[in-house]
Amino acid sequence: MTLLLMAAGSGSRYGKLKQFDDLGPAKEFLMEFSISDALKNNFNHIVVITKAANKTFLETYLSKRLPSQIKLDVLVQDIKDIPDGVSLTTEREKPWGTAHAVWTARNVISGDFVIINADDYYGQNAFEGAANFVSNNQSSSNFALVAYNLKNTLSEFGSVSRGICEVENKRLKSIIERTKILEKDGQIIDNETGVILDPSSAVSMNFWICNASIFKYIETYFCKFLENPENLEKSEIYLPFVTQEMMENGHITVEVIEAKSTWFGVTYYEDKKVAVATLAKLTSQKDYQTPLWD
Repeated sequence: MTLLLMAAGSGSRYGKLKQFDDLGPAKEFLMEFSISDALKNNFNHIVVITKAANKTFLETYLSKRLPSQIKLDVLVQDIKDIPDGVSLTTEREKPWGTAHAVWTARNVISGDFVIINADDYYGQNAFEGAANFVSNNQSSSNFALVAYNLKNTLSEFGSVSRGICEVENKRLKSIIERTKILEKDGQIIDNETGVILDPSSAVSMNFWICNASIFKYIETYFCKFLENPENLEKSEIYLPFVTQEMMENGHITVEVIEAKSTWFGVTYYEDKKVAVATLAKLTSQKDYQTPLWD
C-alpha cells in the first residue's frame, strides 16, 4: 500500500514551513509520525509531494530514517507540469492546488493509495481503518474518506477551513467547503456566512483512500479548468472538488470511515505548543518510541 503526503505548502499563517518543524520529542517532523503509523499497518511505499527547493533535503532526510525495504519517492509539484497538448502563457507562481499535487504522483503509483496532509496528525486508528478498507475493498470505483468530528478540529488561535460532509448510510453525499470556521459564544460558526455548524458534523481533513483511476479524472478536470482564463493566475483545483464531481458523474462512491483517533494540526504558530505537548504525551505512554526511528 502507498501513502502519499502533500508537503508543498508555504505555511503562510504558521510563519514558516510547518511540515519541517521539529515537533517530536527527538525533533521529528509531524509527517514522520504519520509515516510511522502507516508502516505499522503494512504500508510499504511512501510518496512525498514537495517544492523543488526541498526535494533533495527530504530525500536525504527520510531515506536515512525509513527501513531499507520501504520504497520512497519524493516528487516536485511543478507549475509547469500540465497535461500534454495544453499550452499556457501565464506569470503564475502559486501552485495549482491539492488535486494537482496528487496528480504529480501519476507515474509512480499504480494501485490503491492513501492521501494525507504532511502537517496534520491523524492518529494510529485512522491508518488501521484505512488499511482495513484497502484490504477488504472489492471495487475500484469505491473510494473512502476518513472523517473527524468538527468540534475536534478547531484552533483556539484563529479560524480554520474545513470540508463539511453530508453523510448518508456511511456514504459521502457532498462536501461544502467552509473557509472561516471558529468557535464564538459557545457555538461553531462559519464566520464568512454566519452559518451555525453542528459540532458533531463529519469533516474532511484530506485523508482520502483511492486508486490510480483518479489520476485520469484529475487530468480531465485540470484541462477544463485551464480552458478558463480567469483560473490561470490564482485559482486552484482542490481534491474535494474533484471527488465531488466524480461522485456526481457516477464514477465513484465514497465510504466515510470514522477516524476513531485524535486529530491535531498546526495551522497557526501558537498551535505548536499543543502539538509538541501531545506528541510528548503519546511518546511517554509508549504509543511511539523515541527517537522514532531508533
